[in-house]
Amino acid sequence: MYTKRALLISLFVLALSGLMLHYRIHNFMVADPVTKTLSFDGTKFLSFIFPLIDVIAVTALFMSRKTIAYAYLLNGIIVIYGTVFMAHFSIAELTSRSAPFRDWFLKSTLPDIGIAWADFFTGKALYDLHLRIKHND
Repeated sequence: MYTKRALLISLFVLALSGLMLHYRIHNFMVADPVTKTLSFDGTKFLSFIFPLIDVIAVTALFMSRKTIAYAYLLNGIIVIYGTVFMAHFSIAELTSRSAPFRDWFLKSTLPDIGIAWADFFTGKALYDLHLRIKHND
């Protein structure tokens, strides 16, 4: 089925894009400026886990008819947590430096939150397609 494959690829690409953004912004392997050695930063790694689960687990769960409901649920949980964490990060950062109003849109995590919700609605479309096919059988 072409539509399901296209939605699954879209879901994977959105999740992978979110993972790459998080790795670029919150790189958990930090170089020490003095010794030039890499060290692990556990707090930044936590922001990397959700998109990693999204890329691997959610995509894999959406591939099977038996686990698609779990994929939809896990995808929704990740998006809600991600939205709360990213919004909190933006609000804390922008209020701490009294940023102008335009920065609230241009320099916030609002575009990242948009990517997360696009990922969710792609998963919703996959789930709805599954239900439609299931009821037509």
